[in-house]
Amino acid sequence: MKDMRPAGRMWHLYKMGGLTPALTSMFDVQSAQQMAFIRSIMKEQRKNSLYEIPLDTVELVVFDLETTGFSPYNGDEIISFGAVTVTGRTLSEKDTFYSLVNPKRAIPREIEELTGITNEMVADAPDLLHALRGFLEFVQQKVLVAHGSGHDKHFLNSALWKTSKVNLSHRLLDTMMIAKWLNPRLPAFDLDSLLNLYGIEVTVRHHALEDAVMTAKLWSMLMLEVESRGIHTLGELYTHLSHTN
Repeated sequence: MKDMRPAGRMWHLYKMGGLTPALTSMFDVQSAQQMAFIRSIMKEQRKNSLYEIPLDTVELVVFDLETTGFSPYNGDEIISFGAVTVTGRTLSEKDTFYSLVNPKRAIPREIEELTGITNEMVADAPDLLHALRGFLEFVQQKVLVAHGSGHDKHFLNSALWKTSKVNLSHRLLDTMMIAKWLNPRLPAFDLDSLLNLYGIEVTVRHHALEDAVMTAKLWSMLMLEVESRGIHTLGELYTHLSHTN
């Protein structure tokens, strides 16, 4: 007799039809649809070769996350997504995405003070699965850009695995790494220092959308320097960045 307890039923469905039907059996239909969408986006992204795309026409999404802390593998969670579309060096400030996320845990007081996001504000916000789907619907197959991307990449990968058992497959560029390659002797490469260096107005720091917009403006300034060095395609930029420590 087949074991039809939840774990046994999931294993049976996995053997019969693969991971997606198995996962679908364990969640409500709406959640299963969200998961299927996220998995399809990651699968399609792996097929894309973006290296020959000219930098002046490449479609990008510059994004930022706010989180409850620094370690997604020790219980910290995303509490907001912010993103803005850029084509080449042209920022589309009206083409933006912003969502709070219910982390289903308490936001520490110091994070509330830093970000302005309170426990009351996220109480009725979308959960991670639904907010992540909204973010990926906005991103589609575009290249991702972030400043100091290690933090954001860890949290995105954790969120993708937690919700849909997939890893991030989008190309990711880091404005901090680009700045280090262009100006290795600068004393600091944090966002505030670079915004000041390039004369970019600081609006609201530690707000995911505002930080994304400011990072997008920084990207535009950096691309002027990149192009002045004879770098004209995404592949050429990646090649030069691969030699940056």
